[in-house]
Amino acid sequence: MEQRLTDDERLTLKTGAFGAVFLVSNADPGMFAMIRESIAASGALNGASGVVKEALTTGPLPRLPRDSALEVESVVLPALGRAVDILREKSPQDLTVYRDVVLAAADRVARAHRGVAPAEAAVIERIRGALAEPA
Repeated sequence: MEQRLTDDERLTLKTGAFGAVFLVSNADPGMFAMIRESIAASGALNGASGVVKEALTTGPLPRLPRDSALEVESVVLPALGRAVDILREKSPQDLTVYRDVVLAAADRVARAHRGVAPAEAAVIERIRGALAEPA
């Protein structure tokens, strides 16, 4: 049985997803690349369905730290982990959708500009780790 997500829970899912895209985009920065990457990411995020789509397309945009990639990562990776916990508890059928959408968006962003750079691949691995089931 699916339970509705609270505003805070939806924001957590959104922070994780948008933050993951931001991390990958910043791993190999460039102005034109960022524009191309944001278009690529929005296509993947729009592919979401159900609870995940609602979380990613409604409500306020997440506020991410602006000072350093490390600071952003310290917000985003735990948000991804919490998002997995929230979905496992409230809407387990949407967990795979969330994981797939976040990883697809991260991958699309990385490929949008001259293929996947090593720094982008490393960030995607950390995102994948944050989305993983606990051992």
